[in-house]
Amino acid sequence: MTINHDSNPQCSRRSLLLGSLGLASLLQGESQAAPRATSEGSLASGGLSQLPHFPPKVKRVIYLFQSGGPAQMDLFDYKPELKNRFGEDVPKSVYPDDRKTTMSSAQASFPVAPSIFKFNQHGEAGSWISELLPHTAKLADDLCIVRSLHTDAINHDPAITFQLTGSQIPGRPSFGSWLGYGLGTDNKDLPAFVAMSSRGSGKAGQPLYDRLWGSGFLPSRYQGVKFRNQGDPVLDISDPGGVSRDMRRLMLDSLAEINQIKHSAVGDPEITSRIAQYELAYRMQMSVPELLDFSDEPQHVLDAYGKDVNTQGRYAFNCLLARRLAERGVRFIQLFHQGWDQHANLPAQIRKQCSDTDQPTAALINDLKQSGMLDDTLIIWGGEFGRTIYSQGKLTEKVYGRDHHPSCFTMWMAGGGIKGGTNYGTTDDYSVNVAEDGVSVHDLHATVLHLLGIDHERFTFKYQGRDFRLTDVHGRIVNELLA
Repeated sequence: MTINHDSNPQCSRRSLLLGSLGLASLLQGESQAAPRATSEGSLASGGLSQLPHFPPKVKRVIYLFQSGGPAQMDLFDYKPELKNRFGEDVPKSVYPDDRKTTMSSAQASFPVAPSIFKFNQHGEAGSWISELLPHTAKLADDLCIVRSLHTDAINHDPAITFQLTGSQIPGRPSFGSWLGYGLGTDNKDLPAFVAMSSRGSGKAGQPLYDRLWGSGFLPSRYQGVKFRNQGDPVLDISDPGGVSRDMRRLMLDSLAEINQIKHSAVGDPEITSRIAQYELAYRMQMSVPELLDFSDEPQHVLDAYGKDVNTQGRYAFNCLLARRLAERGVRFIQLFHQGWDQHANLPAQIRKQCSDTDQPTAALINDLKQSGMLDDTLIIWGGEFGRTIYSQGKLTEKVYGRDHHPSCFTMWMAGGGIKGGTNYGTTDDYSVNVAEDGVSVHDLHATVLHLLGIDHERFTFKYQGRDFRLTDVHGRIVNELLA
């Protein structure tokens, strides 16, 4: 095959290269765009032809990830009796020394730090929710609160990696990448998986890494697309000066021909991923500006999300953007809100975090309910682990800190297929260990996949001679959480 670029002198080798580099940087990775190869199904939206395994309860997931580890006993795991044990050492029979992190293990004592915040019961189920979350509390009957999550990791990086990929060791595909690979997208002009981040006003928070929305060993087209929290949300979303839409189309067509020749010669599937990336990037140049324009939102909707709704990089902005992505067919939407790692002066820090997140979270649920989309959307709220009941650092009646704690923490879900108004699992008197109905990270993943119509044991990808899955060799569906 011969490709003649001389027919249009404006489309020089240099302009072709610059145009392709601009489009490549648009996604900063390979993202799902075009229909899958015949061997993996021929659905227009991509995905595997054999999925879903059974009728799904939900079509999409919005994961509100609270990065750093929210303190469960200050938000959802009410322990009023601990007020009588203020300052007493947590018994070693409950919290042995070998389970403490090196950040607090050298303390001379480990005094009980009861939550200073008031709790009230809400909804028909009488869910105990902290005064810090008044907007969320009004939606108690929509929430399935799980107080008995537990994880294997005690430090942030392995814990968040485990929560989002099913393994503490980096390199596995992220949850959203699995879904893009298996289910595809309902909108060819947007990626199947979008990740966003916001910083809490309490503190800077732990760093986030691109591999948390990476595709791992899956084809790179399934990597999540990150919407930045400052500057252009997506880089190079506009054509550069002097490049018309027609010229950009010509560049892409010529580049696709070159890549097809290379693919025919070497058979590398990543070449087809690259072609798909360029095509999606081209379409996103039209779809993303419209997506990010909130001018069509009614004022009462903007008001519901709070004062930060029009400020890029804030949690409220990302929550409204998540709803707009969901209604446009994006399969998995991941919001990271940093700043929950509160080792010192937790009361002041957690107040600010809840002020950032409570109202927008409730607005997102209400917004989806009013449009009917909550019926087929799953919302997940939670972090990578919980916090200790003992104070890290000096304890006073108004100030305390809390260290990392993996043995029990709280998450909640809402939306299609979930039993709203449910409180599942209990912890011991100190909120240190699961007392009843423990839920592992693998169990959570298996349950979410089930809601999406996927049998987690059958959803695999062969890599280096082994069939891998999101739940590894573990996981059970927690049927008690399902409607």
